[in-house]
This record gives sequence, structure tokens and C-alpha cells, in this order.
Amino acid sequence: MEIKTKNLSNFILKNLNLNIKDGEIFALLGPNGAGKTTLLNAIAGLIPYDGNVFFNGVPIDDLPTEKRGVGYLFQDLCLFPHMTVFKNIAYPIKNKTNKTIPEKKVLKILKSMNISEFADYYPARLSGGEKQKVAMARVLAAEPRILLLDEPFKSVDFNTAKYMREELKILLKNLKITTIYVTHNFEEAQEMSDRVGILINGEIRGTGKAEEIFFNSVDNEVSNFIGSPNILNIDSLKLLNSGLFEIECGGCLLYTSPSPRDLSTSRMPSSA
Repeated sequence: MEIKTKNLSNFILKNLNLNIKDGEIFALLGPNGAGKTTLLNAIAGLIPYDGNVFFNGVPIDDLPTEKRGVGYLFQDLCLFPHMTVFKNIAYPIKNKTNKTIPEKKVLKILKSMNISEFADYYPARLSGGEKQKVAMARVLAAEPRILLLDEPFKSVDFNTAKYMREELKILLKNLKITTIYVTHNFEEAQEMSDRVGILINGEIRGTGKAEEIFFNSVDNEVSNFIGSPNILNIDSLKLLNSGLFEIECGGCLLYTSPSPRDLSTSRMPSSA
């Protein structure tokens, strides 16, 4: 599903024009108060706005939220405390069909999110990462055409968040759901997104590949928001049997296990 906004405006947004491709994971970054959540709310139809929102070229401004086919994961996960994990995930399916809960479908979703063992648990029994997975499973159960994620891993520890991001990206690509992903974390945006957009004072100030925006932006406000990146010139790079990389940099040896994408942002001499 392609998303397009044309002259989208309200109390924060200022004639915002944005194009997001079908099946794309688009990360949205910006300082506090820039309008990131407001943009998600406008696309979901939760707040009034001027201008237009298009899905696959069709204006959807007159459609109520429940008919836009949008899945929205808020910062507050809003799990039902009186329902088991199974019933939390089944709720949007039952609500959508008004029929008997399709048990096979719920079990399939539980399996895809690796939370089958928690089916009979209540939310109070779950860890932060487990709650996050249940909330995501509940959103996906409704089979949205578009997925809006507002800092989905903000309350999860670093290692858990990194693992969950890897799982989520694979799942979203398999499902081919167009996704807007709000985050304050540059690394998270780089790992998850096909493209990123920088929103400042209600205006999109740049879109492109993460590396282009982070390292080559010509917009002063974008550069000030991102800050000066730490770029190290690598003299040599060697993969060790342990799976770690040995990096020589300025006469020092560093050991790390980055992804190939992480390495692509490092500046290496052509002779390396």
C-alpha cells in the first residue's frame, strides 16, 4: 500500500508532503515536539487535519479510522489485563468478523511471533519484551494494510530490542506491509528502514537512505539534529574464527561483531 500526503497541515504539521512506497519500512526521526506522532495520528484518522492523505492514489480523508485498514502500535501497549495472551490477540479478529474466534489463525500468529508458550498467560506475568511481542501480534492479527509504530521498543532493554528488531523486519518484509516507524534511535532507524525521513518543526526536511541522511545531509537543521557522526578510517579488517571482526584503526586493534550494514557506513581506504 503506497502512502502519500499532500499539503498535510494542522496545529503542528506545515503543508507536509511525503511519499512512502508500497511495502516500504520508513523510519521517521525528529526532535521532541516535531510532529512525528501527530503525523501518525493524521494518517490513522485520529485527529483533524487540512490537506490530503492518499492510499494507493485514493484520498481517504473522509474514511473513519476503523475503515482505513491501519494497524497502530502506540507507545502505551494497552494490552487488556483481564484477557490472556490468546484472547488479546484474538480480540481484533473477533471484533472484525463478529464470529467465532478462528483458533488456527491465532495459533499461527502466536507461532510467528515465537510466543506460543505464553498463550494462557495474563499480561501481568509477561516481561517487557514479551508484552511488546503480544501487542505487535495483536496489531498484525487484524491484517492491516498499513502499520504505524510509535517508538515500539522504547521500554525494552538494548539487547532485547536489537533481537526483536531483527525478527520484526523479517516478518514485515514477508508480510509486505507498508510501515512507518517512529524512533529517536539512529541505529534503530538504520537497521530497520529502507528509507528515513527527518521531521523538524512540522516539516519533512529530508528523506533518503539512512547513510545519505546521516552522513551527507546539506540541511543545517538536519545536521544539527543528527550531530557530528563519529567516523573512523579503518586501515584493515579481518574476520576471525570466533565470528568477531578484528579492525585496525590508527595503530589500535578493535574487536566487534557488527552487521555488514554497520560496516558499510565506515570509511575504508581503497587499498584495504
